[in-house]
Amino acid sequence: MRESMHVVRDGSREAPVLLLIHGSGFSSGTWKPVVPALAEHHHVVRVDLPGCGQSPPAPSYDVPAQARRVAAMLDDLGLRPAAVVGHSSGGYVATALAEQCPDLVRSLVLISTGPSPDAFLPQPFILRVLLAPPLGPLIWSRRSDAMIRKGISATCARPVDIPDDVVAELRPTTYRTLRSVLRQNTAYITEQSVPARLAALKVPLLAIFGAADPRWEPSSVHQYEAVPNARVELLPGVGHIPAFEAPEATSELLLDFTAAGR
Repeated sequence: MRESMHVVRDGSREAPVLLLIHGSGFSSGTWKPVVPALAEHHHVVRVDLPGCGQSPPAPSYDVPAQARRVAAMLDDLGLRPAAVVGHSSGGYVATALAEQCPDLVRSLVLISTGPSPDAFLPQPFILRVLLAPPLGPLIWSRRSDAMIRKGISATCARPVDIPDDVVAELRPTTYRTLRSVLRQNTAYITEQSVPARLAALKVPLLAIFGAADPRWEPSSVHQYEAVPNARVELLPGVGHIPAFEAPEATSELLLDFTAAGR
């Protein structure tokens, strides 16, 4: 039996498919600021990865397994091929999907996706508190809406408005699930960097970073230039979550890139 994942679909079912994959601890709701513009031109499909949002937990969170679940979802819905967009570690799942099922991936966009372990920066204080023992497990289940918002805002370079429904979607993710996801993400890029993985493929690539990303060294986006014909974009004054911090600029980049790839 296939494992179920919560899926949200916007835009015409006849339009080209654009799949949006969120990052660790987030949900499909974190794409909401860019959905209206994207849905004017695409059949936008957002998924809650296992253990996140409205999707149930999974036995394993290793990146290739996550990609297989996404591939099964696309297959079940008859959605192929798709332009695939991954934010942060969602870019690892998108990359693994392209590795495993190149026929499903028309083009690939990686937003704030750390290319290799050496690009990882010292993390904001609140994230260190929430994610590391001994305090992390104690605080996580008791974290308030204000604390969730503070944790998100700590990764942004601009003030952001985080709606109540998005905060509510983030609450179900357990500490154990998130820690497992983070470990598997590290294992995936330690085994081989994302640019090295993609250099062996022929999928068109756009890599977007905020120039003020506090989680990953912004200049590391240039590692993606090792991928043949890759396009690299740096957004000035933007942190780790361009969809919230600069939705118009992010939407324009996505629409321009996907239009060129049709």
